[in-house]
Amino acid sequence: MNTIHRLLCRSGHWRSVLEDKMMPWVLDGQDMGDNVLEIGPGPGLTTDILRRRVPCLTALEIDSRLAVSLAARAGGNVRVVQGDATAMPFPDACFSAAISLTMLHHVPSVELQDKLFAEAWRVLRPGGRFVACDSRKSFVMTLLHTGDTMVLVDPETVGGRLERAGFREVRVQCVERRFKATAVRR
Repeated sequence: MNTIHRLLCRSGHWRSVLEDKMMPWVLDGQDMGDNVLEIGPGPGLTTDILRRRVPCLTALEIDSRLAVSLAARAGGNVRVVQGDATAMPFPDACFSAAISLTMLHHVPSVELQDKLFAEAWRVLRPGGRFVACDSRKSFVMTLLHTGDTMVLVDPETVGGRLERAGFREVRVQCVERRFKATAVRR
């Protein structure tokens, strides 16, 4: 991520957006169960919110510096693991839910995003829920990602992609500048 993007993702403004708007919308009506995987927490603002809502949270972060920083302050019901979401270091069927919050666009190709979806399916228990939220195309998004990886997920095609990964009960909802997708492992 470029410097501006890193600063924004740690800012009080972004924390307020997450707490007041995005997370209530994303989590509305979602039963996450007892053992949740957060995919790509970055600096951990979303982790801070999730940890208050679930009994056990595992945060999987590919960036070793971010993983170390988050692990140093997380504690309690949060376990931080440094690893790649396209090849998760977890056994099959071990999580009750998996959630990805505003990070899918940082996965550098559609093929790798599909591997992430397949891995999320693999590590979920039968009946486990996958929840994702990400940004839609906009001028601000493009500007914010100058020099960054940005492969936006198309809300029109993500449902079929999740079904090909094995998910069922797929639902996609768009608002303003973001979308959410929910699905169940059957």
